[in-house]
Amino acid sequence: MKTILVDAFNTFVCENNWINLEMQELLDSFKNRKIILTNANEEEKVKFGIVNMYYEVFSLKHNPNKTDPIYYKKMLEKFDLKIEDIVYFEHNLETVKSVKSIWINTFLYDKEKKDLKSLENFLIENI
Repeated sequence: MKTILVDAFNTFVCENNWINLEMQELLDSFKNRKIILTNANEEEKVKFGIVNMYYEVFSLKHNPNKTDPIYYKKMLEKFDLKIEDIVYFEHNLETVKSVKSIWINTFLYDKEKKDLKSLENFLIENI
């Protein structure tokens, strides 16, 4: 069963540090493991509301950031995952390009449109 990688800030955690409850409901409809990915260090996690999450949280605390493919290689190693065992959704285009450069199946989530139907279709088609 594939693991769903979830972008933290501006996707799962929105402005004013609130969790996108509709997104959480969608994610909870899948039995797959979920891991929230962030760049945040411990202070930033508190500042941006990435605390007491419903799913596991992974960060390398900006060493490197998610725009660097090494971030994902370290994450895969930590969780003993393979590229074919994951799907990811992320709001930042630069990050999506980086992730796709190492062949991770990634969906660009539009944080303005908040199009959960397209996200749901991506997940259904790819997990």
